[in-house]
Amino acid sequence: MSLVDSRTPNPKNFIKGASGDWEVVIGLEIHAQVTSESKLFSPSSTEFGQEPNANVSFIDAAMPGMLPVINEECVRQAIRTGLGLKAKINNRSIFDRKNYFYPDLPQGYQISQYKDPIVGEGVVKLDMGEDGIVEVGIERLHLEQDAGKSIHDQHPNMSYIDLNRSGVALMEIVSKPDIRSSEEARAYIAKLRTILRYLGTCDGNMEQGSLRADINVSVRAPGGEFGTRCEIKNINSMRFAVAAIEYEARRQIDIIEDGGVVEQETRLFDAKTGKTRSMRSKEEAHDYRYFPDPDLLPLEISDEYIEEIAKNLPELPDEKHERFIKQYDITSYDASVLVSSKLNADFFEEVAIGRNGKLAANWVINELFGRLAKEELSISNSPLSAKQLGEIIDLISNGDISGKIAKELFEIVWNEGGNPSEIVEKRGMKQLSDIAAIEKMIDEIIEKNPEQVAKVKEKPKLIGWFVGQVMKASQGKANPQAVNKILREKLDI
Repeated sequence: MSLVDSRTPNPKNFIKGASGDWEVVIGLEIHAQVTSESKLFSPSSTEFGQEPNANVSFIDAAMPGMLPVINEECVRQAIRTGLGLKAKINNRSIFDRKNYFYPDLPQGYQISQYKDPIVGEGVVKLDMGEDGIVEVGIERLHLEQDAGKSIHDQHPNMSYIDLNRSGVALMEIVSKPDIRSSEEARAYIAKLRTILRYLGTCDGNMEQGSLRADINVSVRAPGGEFGTRCEIKNINSMRFAVAAIEYEARRQIDIIEDGGVVEQETRLFDAKTGKTRSMRSKEEAHDYRYFPDPDLLPLEISDEYIEEIAKNLPELPDEKHERFIKQYDITSYDASVLVSSKLNADFFEEVAIGRNGKLAANWVINELFGRLAKEELSISNSPLSAKQLGEIIDLISNGDISGKIAKELFEIVWNEGGNPSEIVEKRGMKQLSDIAAIEKMIDEIIEKNPEQVAKVKEKPKLIGWFVGQVMKASQGKANPQAVNKILREKLDI
């Protein structure tokens, strides 16, 4: 890795210090639990939430004489992820032993990959709005087994060990140091999680530990040489990632401006204080004494095997984003919101197919998503189905109901359920399109308001007042287009 990079510094990302501007340089190592029914080298279940030590085989507990056997599904999932990241899939990869001692690591080493990972370089594209597209390079993706869990709060002077996670397959996805702000880091984690969920290779549930981030942070003069980095371990939420980066960058700037030197080390983030604290000095690769695992042969992957997996990949977020813009004639921003979750995208498509795409996007994003967020619900447990929302949009498009009535109908269906068309008929909510009836209302309003008539003839924009009066008189049922047309004819404007 070179000491300088080619990305043009963006002043919007600079941090003000006492001595001038500083730039933060960030690289992330994402640990994503592979979606599989069994562990990487044993048949034990990966089901979350089981009793401690319920999902443990002799292999996971490192009993003497037990040998690992590779889980092909985990290999396949890693290749799918690599292809989703537009990365190179290596035909030959090797499992290594990463040696260190910790109570919840029964073998005294972790089976991982070092010099020969299963996936090589790739890229993740971030849409940063006004700042455009930011490309974050992927250095590598390798497979490794997870450690167990140490529990320190169940006894005053003893720790317990739960090996349910021991041996669970992880994909460690290592980015290049291409990220320049906490917001870019947040966007990167979110985008990577979205890709993994589209692929079905990781559920991305950070609160359950299925997705965790180690964040490498350093600071430098804008565009200068990379500074000394510190690694913040085991971040399990995007909010904590942002807070940890912002605190750590400021801490390093203060040290340098006070004449000190940043020490390379591993740190932990304390969510209660919002600060990072030292954990240990940073290990280098040689500290782990890597060597090829003698119990596992090199992994040979043919081009035919990779091509077969590639054929069955789903449409991914970036491709879906471009298709939505073209097929449904919606904005890039709306497409980004809709493809941020596969469930959201699928819901939208069910609503939009055969209908006005812009109108469908507006109702899905503003009305449905807004209401779901307000009530802290996900799309999967929405009280309103895609079919029901589609019928509401049909009623608007056909001129059966106005936008105002549509919102009332939305409320009724949300709270009570039912068929939107039947509700409109039974409750007399249908829009009034009878020209004669509308003309009668308009004539009465014009006759009663000669002063407003004079004003609107001077300032035609004041026609809105008359529109409001007609809608009020019709209890919101008059067809707005018909009202506007007749008013302009009657008022001669």
